[in-house]
Amino acid sequence: MTRLRLALLNASQSEEGIHTTNRNFRRELDADLAEFVLSRDQLPPDFDFDGVVVTGSAASAYWDEPWIRAATEWVREADDRGLPILGVCFGHQLLAAALGGSVEAMDGYEIGYREIERSNSLLFEGIDDRFTAFTTHGDAVTELPEDATIIAENDYGIHGFRAGHAFGVQFHPEYDMATATAVTQRKDFLEDERIESVLEGITDENYAAACKSKQLFQNFTDYTRAVRADATA
Repeated sequence: MTRLRLALLNASQSEEGIHTTNRNFRRELDADLAEFVLSRDQLPPDFDFDGVVVTGSAASAYWDEPWIRAATEWVREADDRGLPILGVCFGHQLLAAALGGSVEAMDGYEIGYREIERSNSLLFEGIDDRFTAFTTHGDAVTELPEDATIIAENDYGIHGFRAGHAFGVQFHPEYDMATATAVTQRKDFLEDERIESVLEGITDENYAAACKSKQLFQNFTDYTRAVRADATA
């Protein structure tokens, strides 16, 4: 069977972030990835892909930036064309906004290994009903797109939704311990005590628990293969 071809829309803005994000998603996704760095005004020239993945970013999906507007429009058209889409963190928020939902700044900030509760969804097959994942975000999806359903949440809000072939997750299943540590250390707007507490929680035990959520990448690629097979049947 021909390998999947996915468009990886890398929303990172720094050189280090672009490299790390590319590495993390290439490690987790069983597919050939064509990478486009959104902040460099790179977008796929067409929609000749089996699916799309939109990554995290330090940006906010509601910023009035040309690259964010362009990415939102491209993702909206990809969804209109029926491409399976997976959005992670910023990607989850941009996907929600592209499909007609709302994203807003939170009163607080969620960061660290946290428990999340899922509902029945093919994206989470093989993952516990309550699972651990690394989170880091100050924005949240506050209104779902029309016909979307919540598939994961915790006390900070929506952590996953599905709308047709599109899936968004607020948490970071792609993070390894090095990425979680580096991201936490850059949160200089948080109190030192909180940063230290999060760093102390980046342990082998918590990471091993969080690795179970990586199953969603396999579930997404399996789903994308099924959509491709249906389209060519």
